[in-house]
Amino acid sequence: MTARGPAERRAAERRGHAAEWTAAALLRAKGYRVLQRRYRGPGGEIDLIARRGRTIVFVEVRARPTLDEGAWSVTTVKRRRLVRAAEGWLMQNPDFNGFDMRFDVILIAPGKLPRHLANAFGAGE
Repeated sequence: MTARGPAERRAAERRGHAAEWTAAALLRAKGYRVLQRRYRGPGGEIDLIARRGRTIVFVEVRARPTLDEGAWSVTTVKRRRLVRAAEGWLMQNPDFNGFDMRFDVILIAPGKLPRHLANAFGAGE
């Protein structure tokens, strides 16, 4: 892995924000309500937290050169961090206890339609 300079980090952050905006728009078009963006909590960060009916969805957004690269980049370590962060969010938002929850991934790649992988992994993985 090579070190990034400040300009490269800013460009990557801008791409990440744009991908999250695209993912949020996709979710809204599918009938979800985005509750929070870029939640930082114990164990990690969650890109988007959304709700549809009685289901809370914790969403990881991956922008990569290809959709496959995005899918492979959601590692076991990343999944564990997302689960810990989701547990923290639920502790801070007890009104949602008792709701169903799931973990989705939205993949973004240049020239491709975004791909929404609903229930991409479970909390026990």
